[in-house]
Amino acid sequence: MRVHKITFAAVAVAAGLSLTACQNGDDAAAPGGGPSSASTASPAPSAPSTTGGADQSGGKGSPAVAGGKGTAAGTGSDKGGASGSDKCRTGDLEITAIDSTIGGDTDGTVAVQFKNHGSRDCTLSEYAGVDLKTDAGSISAKRTGQHPGPTTLKKGAAVSFGVTYPLNTSGGSGVRVTGLVVTPPDETKSVSLAWPGAATLPVTDGSGSPVKVGPIGSAGQGG
Repeated sequence: MRVHKITFAAVAVAAGLSLTACQNGDDAAAPGGGPSSASTASPAPSAPSTTGGADQSGGKGSPAVAGGKGTAAGTGSDKGGASGSDKCRTGDLEITAIDSTIGGDTDGTVAVQFKNHGSRDCTLSEYAGVDLKTDAGSISAKRTGQHPGPTTLKKGAAVSFGVTYPLNTSGGSGVRVTGLVVTPPDETKSVSLAWPGAATLPVTDGSGSPVKVGPIGSAGQGG
């Protein structure tokens, strides 16, 4: 029996040592686990990152907010655009042309009228684009060079400008005019109209356009 007790005691001591060794092993692993834990917590420094992210969010949020407020700012921008869009657009204008040549004048005159049938007041800068279609090709009217500044066209109101051209008194057949193309100021969309003036222009030596366009509001002023 004594032998068995001693053996049992030896086994118990060995088990105790083994358990201690295991615990020591676990403790030793803990430092490694510590970093591992810290490493896992690294996303927690993500908290700084999150804070940084929040800052970035805030930074991005600023534009986003700026975008949101920028909606107001954007609206302002749109207003700026709207003030840009306060310019009279081709679709807002009823465009007509009539012969307004006065007897005894050496040049013929066509008055082109812009009438605002849009829903708001709009602005016209100084010159419209004018081209005459002829059987010899297109002739672009040359600006007279006056600078009266922009014109505000009230809703429902109208304003005119003059197009002057030399009358064909040569006795020859001249250059036949087949149409008038008008482009409102700062626009790209044009309107084609019937030409209401004299049927022909005199043949020129090609030293410059014989057709001139006056600024908005110049009709009746000789271009």
